[in-house]
Amino acid sequence: MGRRTRWMLGGVALLAAGAVCAHVFRAEIGLWAFTRAVDSRAGRDVTQGLPDGLHVGLCGTGSPLPSKERAGACTLVMAGNRLFVVDAGEGGARTLQIMGIPMGRIERLFLTHFHSDHIDGMGPMMLLRWTGNAAKAPLPVHGPQGVETVIAGFNAAYAADNGYRVAHHGEAIVPSSGAGAQAFPFAVPDEAPVTVLDEGGVKVTAFRVDHKPVAPAVGYRFDYKGRSVVVSGDTAASADLVAAAKGADLLVHEALQPRMVAAMTKALDAKGAGNTAQITRDILDYHASPEDAARAAKAAGVKALVLTHIVPPTPSRFFDEAFLGEARRFYAGPITVGADGMWFSLPMGIGAVEERDGMR
Repeated sequence: MGRRTRWMLGGVALLAAGAVCAHVFRAEIGLWAFTRAVDSRAGRDVTQGLPDGLHVGLCGTGSPLPSKERAGACTLVMAGNRLFVVDAGEGGARTLQIMGIPMGRIERLFLTHFHSDHIDGMGPMMLLRWTGNAAKAPLPVHGPQGVETVIAGFNAAYAADNGYRVAHHGEAIVPSSGAGAQAFPFAVPDEAPVTVLDEGGVKVTAFRVDHKPVAPAVGYRFDYKGRSVVVSGDTAASADLVAAAKGADLLVHEALQPRMVAAMTKALDAKGAGNTAQITRDILDYHASPEDAARAAKAAGVKALVLTHIVPPTPSRFFDEAFLGEARRFYAGPITVGADGMWFSLPMGIGAVEERDGMR
């Protein structure tokens, strides 16, 4: 037997022995690996060490259409060290935790409108913010008139659960005064945006968008130390949005790709799912296409465009160019098809918009 053969047989034997050991000690190895993972991720705070300025995290880029990869509508805006969230779609709060966002530091939630996919994650948002830092006051929720009814409903639905948690963990850990949310309604502006928050150098303005027959419906602009970001909410092409986004650094705009939705409609009709097919026809008239969003970005003169509320939900980056359609014809700046966990930084005094993966 040659030396090379002996080395090969020895290697095979070592591999076999390793496989046997891994099988015999798989519980111990699994616990060790789990402990290492917990040590590296527990209490993780990705906001530490970020430069002063605005930072935007995509905590939910999905829609009512089911997707394993996308939570419901949710966008995080960080101004300095202050955390704000726009919309609370299903799974958004959990995505924030996976991203390493300290939920207990969320100061306020801003709702764009009351479609179910923008509010159906309210329960976890209220709970994780409350328990994350022993909050002594409810989560402030800003929204157009009608938000009072929405918040009252969620508070009623979670009243029993809140009581269970106080009884179990005690007032020091979950103060009963901090459970739930408190509504801060404002009148939807007819023309000029309305200021809904202006304190500590952070200014948040709301502006009307076109999501008929859904009303009220608004978008938000955040300004902080010379940087600015606009979140559209759900809207068709909107002149009000273009006016509100003038000169912004980053536009986070919803988008629906009509050609892809048409393919879904055709398939649903062919399979006899006529009711759902009609819904996919109907949604075309109150959402913006990627091309519409690109035209808005150009008209407003924004520095970068990020698409969210992706309809239909594409499963990977492979489909981004198909989703964009002809959008790049209408806007020469950077366009990103958003995905959950993406993070965009707009440091003070720097014109750049920096992108990174917030899930790592």
